[in-house]
Amino acid sequence: MGKPTRVRHGVILFSVALSVITYIDRVCISQAAPLITKDLGFSKVQMGYVFSAFTLAYALFEIPGGFLGDWMGPRRVLTRIILWWSFFTAATGWARGLVSMWITRFLFGAGEAGFFPNMTKAFTTWLPQGERVRAQGIMWMSARWGGAFTPWLVFQVLQYVSWRRAFELFGILGCLGAVHFFLWYRDNPRDKKSMNAAELELLEGADKLATTHAHVPWGRLLRSRQVWLLCWQYFCLSYGWYFYISWLPTYLQEARGLEVGRSALLAGLPLFLGGIGSVFGGLLSAHLARRMGMLKTRRRMAYIGFSGATAMLILSTNLQDPVWAMIAMAVASFSNDLAMPGSWGACMDVGGRYAGTVSGAMNMMGNLGGFLSPIAIGYILRETNNNWSLTFYVSAAIYFAGAFLWRFLDPVTPVEQ
Repeated sequence: MGKPTRVRHGVILFSVALSVITYIDRVCISQAAPLITKDLGFSKVQMGYVFSAFTLAYALFEIPGGFLGDWMGPRRVLTRIILWWSFFTAATGWARGLVSMWITRFLFGAGEAGFFPNMTKAFTTWLPQGERVRAQGIMWMSARWGGAFTPWLVFQVLQYVSWRRAFELFGILGCLGAVHFFLWYRDNPRDKKSMNAAELELLEGADKLATTHAHVPWGRLLRSRQVWLLCWQYFCLSYGWYFYISWLPTYLQEARGLEVGRSALLAGLPLFLGGIGSVFGGLLSAHLARRMGMLKTRRRMAYIGFSGATAMLILSTNLQDPVWAMIAMAVASFSNDLAMPGSWGACMDVGGRYAGTVSGAMNMMGNLGGFLSPIAIGYILRETNNNWSLTFYVSAAIYFAGAFLWRFLDPVTPVEQ
């Protein structure tokens, strides 16, 4: 039969490239926020609503986006998603006030919703089970690193063009990625002629999950305690993390007194270490699972991740030096992302052929946390005369609740059983 080809790894390469683009388009508004606030006259509360417009739509459309991947296959759905979000990234630069900016960012979030659930669906059908969690770690590392370098990238771009033109340039990147993905990807790996028989044998069973027009058992999913626990723990994981892609540059400039260039460099540190946490968590989980089983491994990685994020976020508020404070915050992000591969791996195992729908539900709840976070921070700052420390204590408490939820979560048993 010969040595298996490695065509399947192409789906990981696409997940890397597209994840970088999606996070560039998602994070660029945080670095441009001070300029947008100044040009359009937004208050902190209004800017909080602008940040949250994306996450509200992203949350609401996650389940429909994941369901469409299960029903139609990821190829057409992902192509539509990438083109849609790219257009509204560019359209962000055309906004003239609060209403037009909020609508544009809402439509941007609606378009991007479903990207990660559909990539998870693609991993479920294109990769053998032993490679899936590692692939999730690599994908999320790429997404985080894309976001990590975005503040610096936006800072450099803004030296040459206005913030309006910058959003147009970032929108073009996604359009190019959509075309390449549509031409290469197939919903069923057996339709990819460059795969040899040995590689297809590795995917035996996984490729059967590529069935489209699947009847999703909505009642069973709604009654599943595991699905609900997956959703709520991800809410806790995302609430604190969304600070890094919304208020962080403003925090560094206002609370820490840093100039724009230096704040752009430090603002990328939490996402950079978060990316390392994602891939490290994926690799360590694969190693530990061989020794103690997947159930114990995922729970322990979640305990470490949530508890570490809680402790380091509190520590960051008590450090006077902004560099050390950002290092502590970056370690909190690293801990946050230790739990990421296990969460998405649980969606694949619990969801099975409904992995797109289950991961869509989980990511919906996560982004509801992301929707509430920037708004809550805006109100906390207004009512406490810019008490940034209180915002971190609230996030730390929610992180701690996430660790507690994992005590009752079975992240390995398929919902069909």
